[in-house]
Amino acid sequence: MTEAYLNRIETVVPPHDVHSAFLSFARSRLTHDPRQVRLLARMVERSGIEHRYSCLKPGLEPEKGPVDAGGIYEPGNFPTTAERMRLFEKFAPSLAAQAVEKLELGEDRDGITHLVVSCCTGFSAPGLDIDIIERCGLRGSVERTMIGFMGCYAAINALKVARHIVRSEPGARVLVLNIELCTLHLQETGSLEQILSFLLFGDGCAASIVSADPIGLRLDGFHALLAPNTRGLVTWHIRESGFDMVLSGRLPAAVQEELSHRSEEFLAGNRVSEIGAWAVHPGGRTVLDAVERAFELPADALTVSRDILRRYGNMSSATVMFVLKAIMDQPSSRRVGCAMAFGPGLVAEAMLFRRAA
Repeated sequence: MTEAYLNRIETVVPPHDVHSAFLSFARSRLTHDPRQVRLLARMVERSGIEHRYSCLKPGLEPEKGPVDAGGIYEPGNFPTTAERMRLFEKFAPSLAAQAVEKLELGEDRDGITHLVVSCCTGFSAPGLDIDIIERCGLRGSVERTMIGFMGCYAAINALKVARHIVRSEPGARVLVLNIELCTLHLQETGSLEQILSFLLFGDGCAASIVSADPIGLRLDGFHALLAPNTRGLVTWHIRESGFDMVLSGRLPAAVQEELSHRSEEFLAGNRVSEIGAWAVHPGGRTVLDAVERAFELPADALTVSRDILRRYGNMSSATVMFVLKAIMDQPSSRRVGCAMAFGPGLVAEAMLFRRAA
């Protein structure tokens, strides 16, 4: 059976660091309750996030006026879903093209046979798949697959699809694109839980190549766990004023319980001690802490994930690809590695990998 390899990953974020602007906006929503303001400050300090990037420029005084310089997020007049989708159509194709061009495909451009795109923050038709083919000069015969609205674990599913393609068509070269513009879905709310959810997310994009060439990381297998009675812990609904996300404070405990009780199944029979690299989606500091406790990992096991969280926040499906790129860029042994991400369901998705010889 032909093996599939994740050959290369390139990543990009928009130019605007909006973390401070969004924090100012969050504080302005809670001024009626000093206790919640103090709790927000404590949670922000403990979040492990220092930067998040957006396709929107930050406003000068977001606690008094619009959060962004373009006036999209004007207090009392936040945009409709239609307006947010127009912004997605404006900004997403160029960010995606930047990531693809960083791959420096050169003569390999005509060799791309398949395109797999994951995204849950914007939709249109013709959409990103067609935009990428046209902007990046790919052949019109490229076979396209869209993976939509799966949330943070969609990148694992995109790699799974790419692996299936290569194993069934050994000559295939699959371009995988994971793009999310999470900051287009800020909501005007006074709910502290919802505000804390918004303060996790940023925009980002990853582009990668999967083929039978024995370069990079060999994709050894995939596994999914659906946790029972957890449907309400992560939700993502399309409403009149954008996409409405809820991350329950009970999410980390549910992740820890599910992984600790079913670790051998989740790791496909591998013992935790046999895993040499952990590429865990940094859904938040508490989620990383939960994974660390569930597997009883040493303190430095999730260093790469925590660093990506610090530098970029949670970019939904693109984030685990940022972690995998950082791991690929480091020298390491050929021991088995494990990538994982979490999303609506509650579902945990895992991918086992090993560095090519």
